Order: sequence, then structure tokens, then C-alpha cells
Amino acid sequence: MLKSNKIVNVIGAGLAGCESAYFLAEHGVMVNLYEMKEIKKTPAQKSDNFAELVCSNSLKSMEKLSASGMLKLELQKLGCFLLDCANKTSVPAGNSLSVDREQFSQMVTEKIKNHPNINAINEIVKDIDTSLPTIVATGPLCDDELFKNLSKLIGNDNCYFYDAIAPIVETDSVDMSRAFWGNRYEKGETKDYLNCWLNKEEYEVFVKELVNAKTVELHNFEKLKVFEGCMPIEVLAKRGDKSLRYGPMKPVGLCKQVETEKPYAIVQLRKENADGSCLNMVGFQTNLIFKEQKRVFSLIPALKNAKFLRYGTMHRNSYINAPKCLNVYSQLKNYPNIFIAGQISGVEGYVESIASGLYCAINMLLYINKKSMISLPSSTCLGAIINYIVFADDKNFQPMNANYGIISCEKTFADKQAKKMYILENSMNEIDKFKEEFNGKFV
Repeated sequence: MLKSNKIVNVIGAGLAGCESAYFLAEHGVMVNLYEMKEIKKTPAQKSDNFAELVCSNSLKSMEKLSASGMLKLELQKLGCFLLDCANKTSVPAGNSLSVDREQFSQMVTEKIKNHPNINAINEIVKDIDTSLPTIVATGPLCDDELFKNLSKLIGNDNCYFYDAIAPIVETDSVDMSRAFWGNRYEKGETKDYLNCWLNKEEYEVFVKELVNAKTVELHNFEKLKVFEGCMPIEVLAKRGDKSLRYGPMKPVGLCKQVETEKPYAIVQLRKENADGSCLNMVGFQTNLIFKEQKRVFSLIPALKNAKFLRYGTMHRNSYINAPKCLNVYSQLKNYPNIFIAGQISGVEGYVESIASGLYCAINMLLYINKKSMISLPSSTCLGAIINYIVFADDKNFQPMNANYGIISCEKTFADKQAKKMYILENSMNEIDKFKEEFNGKFV
């Protein structure tokens, strides 16, 4: 095992923090990893384990021509620690990578705590020592006092959005006469989603009750600012009677599996754990009060007697105005010892946070060894995400996840699939160059 006299502080043992800490430790750096969960949990956190997945157990698509799948292939090439843990604790989910979240967090925690170069410290960090090499990876649920001090440090006002969590139901409580197992367009070798169908009349009643249901009042914050990728189901429903049919309740690719009548809308449930005893309501993030969740979601015929193991909730997600204060290496412009990783930097999503943590650690390693830091072009998925948060409009900055809209391509294609294949191949070549450049600095 490599070891050196260099020390880096990592604040936060979420996805980005754990990825950063493990990479640095594997490269001989002594890491002080600070986590406050055993002392103080945020409203969305339940476990003391590291790398807790609080919203969903899905790390999205594995299809190589999807942006999320492309990002995973990039991370695989870069030797991503958490992606390896996710693959080892995965549960069936068609072409998506979903994990048993307890097994995943437990595996990450054990590997982190047993690493000889990592010192895991239970402590609430309230301020940042700018004289020490530090990666701030507190995630979107950053302690209020630390976030205030960080905001003062970088001279920005707080910016934030709200995130919503979907309910989980007990599998055995679902009425299987109104549900069936299957994947859209029969993709994948196994049937990984439980599809709960509604006819037109049932759908219209459901939407009416949903838009009029009582939500939790948010007393302590100035305004509600919801990230599109985690839009509460009741907010989406208010955009129009058919908005859900073109969103999380779309029946496409599944209708032929119901013989009695053609489904007008479908709610998909995804396995939440390895044994499939509980199911996550896909796309049903919500801020309804618990009593209303039970009443309204029970209007879905298959869920009329459903036992809810966890109701949906909303929590505040904090992030910095990255275009104003971060450079392309994820380093604070005015404080070179401080790097920002994960969702607090403005990346959105589990895999994106992991990727940000790895990218941050790579450049931190170069920085503390007095090597020139390196960046990725926006023709790669990871490079596109980093370049977006650094160069976006700082007046209207919003978190960003992996998508083809931000990935650059110098060629034009009539065929979308051909374009995606070209982007993927080019990305793999750029990642290889990145790895070669990084390794060359330590020869």
C-alpha cells in the first residue's frame, strides 16, 4: 500500500467524498474524512453508513449510448471505486443500474473505514481552514453553519433548490390483478418493473385528487425552487391533465401485456432491495402530507391496499454558484487549497456526484504533488458536466446532470444513433488520453 507524508481533508462521506477519499488513499495520501451523521443527521438521512442513497436506489441507465451509460463507461476506465461497489451490490432493473442501498452503503463504509490511509472522523465541521488542502463534498444536505461560512468565503449568496423523495411500498401488498412484471419494449433478459395500470376514468380521478391534495408547508425558507429532474409528482400534474401520461405514467412499450383493456396510464415500481420485498414508485417524488399520500396513491388500483414502508418527503438541497467561484479543475478560484466535489458544486445525480468526486481527487493529487492539473474536454460526458457548471450563466445557474445537450460534437449527423456512437468512441479515446497524461506526470 502506497503511503506518503501528504494529508488531505475531505468533508463529507457521501458519494463524492467517499470516491475522493478512496482515490487519494489508494495513491498514498493520508486522508482525514469528516462525517457528521453519527452526531447529527439531516431530515433525509436514516443510516450512519457512508454513501447513503437518500432519494432512489437507481444509478440510471447502463445503455452505452445513453448519457448516463456513457458516463459509467468513462468512470470504469478511470477505475471508479463506487461504481465497482454498485455493480457488486446491484439488483435487477432491466438496463438500469440499481443497487440494494443498504448493501451498497455497508460495502463502501467497510472499505473506507478499513483503509489504512483513511482516518474517518465523526465531527460536525463548521468552518474551513483555507491553509489546508481540502475537498468539500458535503453534498446537497450541507450543515447550515458550514454552508453559511462557505458562502461568506466565496462571496456568494445562498442558492438552493428542493429535492423530493418517492414513496416505497411493500411488494406483497400490491394487487397483482392490476399489475404485471415487465420492461418497456421488453428490453433486458428479466422483467424488473412492476407495472400498475389505470384506465382513462381511473387516471382522471387520480389526477384530480392529486392536484388538490394537501402538501407540507415549507415555513423556514424564502421560496420553493425545484430542480426539474426531481419534480414532485403533484407539481408536474398541475402542468396539465396529460402531463403525467407523457412523463412518469406513460404507458408506451407496455400496453400489449394487458389483455382485458388498453392501459391509459401506468405507474412503474422498481425493486428497492435485493430480495424484491419492497418497491420504489418510479418518478413519484412528492411533498404531499403522509395522510394524503396514502389516500391519493391508493387510488391507483394496484395500490388500493398498499402498505407504505416509507412516504415521500422533500428536503433542501444546497449548492454554490459554481460559475462565479470554481475553475475547470473544481478548485476555488480565490482559495487554491479548496476543491469542491459532488452536488454542492452543482452537479446533479448519483453517478454525476461520484464522477465529480473522482475528478476532484485526481486534480487534488496533482495539486499537492506540485504537478500541473488536467481537465477533460466537453466532448466527454464528465468533461461536459464540469465545463457546464464552470462556464454556465452565473445569473441563472441550475444544477446539471449527464445529458447529450451539453456534450460537444464537432461533426454533424443525420442519424442520431450514429452521432451518439461517434460521441461515445471519441469520449473513450479522450479518457484514454486523460489517463495517459495523468500517469505520465508520476513517471
